[in-house]
Amino acid sequence: MSYEKPYKGIKVVDLSQGIAGPYCAMLLAQYGADVIKVEPLDGDWSRILGTVYGDHSAFSIAGNLGKRSIAIDLKTDAGKQVVEKLIDEADVFMEGFRPGVIQRLGFGYDDVAKRNPGILYLSISGFSQKGPLSTKPAMDPVLQAFSGFMMENKGQDGIPHRANPIIVDMTTALYSFQAVSAALYAKRDEEKGRFIDASLMAAASNLQIVRMMAVYLEKGEMKAPSAPSGTFPTSDGYIQIVVLRDRDFGILCECLDLPDIGADPRFQTREDRVTHSLYLTRVVSEVLAKRPTAEWTDILTEAKLQNEAVLDYFQFLKHPHIEACGLISWLNHSGVPEPIPVPNPPGAELLVDGMAAAHAPHLGEHTTDVLSELGFGAGEVQGWRQAGAIK
Repeated sequence: MSYEKPYKGIKVVDLSQGIAGPYCAMLLAQYGADVIKVEPLDGDWSRILGTVYGDHSAFSIAGNLGKRSIAIDLKTDAGKQVVEKLIDEADVFMEGFRPGVIQRLGFGYDDVAKRNPGILYLSISGFSQKGPLSTKPAMDPVLQAFSGFMMENKGQDGIPHRANPIIVDMTTALYSFQAVSAALYAKRDEEKGRFIDASLMAAASNLQIVRMMAVYLEKGEMKAPSAPSGTFPTSDGYIQIVVLRDRDFGILCECLDLPDIGADPRFQTREDRVTHSLYLTRVVSEVLAKRPTAEWTDILTEAKLQNEAVLDYFQFLKHPHIEACGLISWLNHSGVPEPIPVPNPPGAELLVDGMAAAHAPHLGEHTTDVLSELGFGAGEVQGWRQAGAIK
């Protein structure tokens, strides 16, 4: 065990698909756990989301780094035997089916706990395990809509918009990882395992806790916390500026050569500036639009004001600060035509080409090895392969 690999020796059986559950399990793998990805014979459906590279997509690579993959048919006796053997040796069991499906396969919590009473069982669903919507299929966009996120993310066109970076899925993965990590810590003093109920709905709600509370208390619209703050157009792009303290407002007016605005008694407190936010935003926008982003970031950064250029992914990845702090590892992966940028999880060992943690397994890549470790003979495994029970 080490700070980089605190979960070394922990065994995880991952039946989840998509990205929320798999990314949670991927984080466990990055911190040292032995994660066995149990996939259907045609693979986790994340492998065909978006552009496909061999038997991978960006989703499946991101969600499965550091795991081992076995491909089996859970509806066959052979498939059930394999999963049962995995459960016997596991510390964590993960699934992401709609409520009721995993029970019909014979691997609900009660069934798994009978075989391994100490197991930590994580179930990830869309709408949680109970309630009238519990069996309704749901991916990230559905929960962005249901949770109020889209309504709070209206554009200037007044239309609710989805955020593209699958924030509900990723937040679900992080909350699930947190819940499993806490349970593994508590397990040191516990004999019995536990059932952990995680859902996209719960994650989406917790993600929005501040705005949800504020909108509710303010009866429909959250007041801006400060002004003039926000995203402003420049002559060649956009810049984000945050002005919170009274002192910051004075400095901003100096930087923008707006002495009359800075001295105006109408704008001397944060509350006053919020009241006149529309006017201040218009005035500031007119000035910022006259010069390029780089000039403004230099000026405002020198003045120690919170600001940054609005970048796209390509600009972000090429920024010298990103290279200096080692945030991104550029990894080669079979089937992908060029190195791919992978952010290094905080506290984990840095990803380097060639290490197991930097490789996302191909479908069924480790089936033979894992079945051998479980004690199944070569003849038995070959028979299952010929019968189409494993791949």
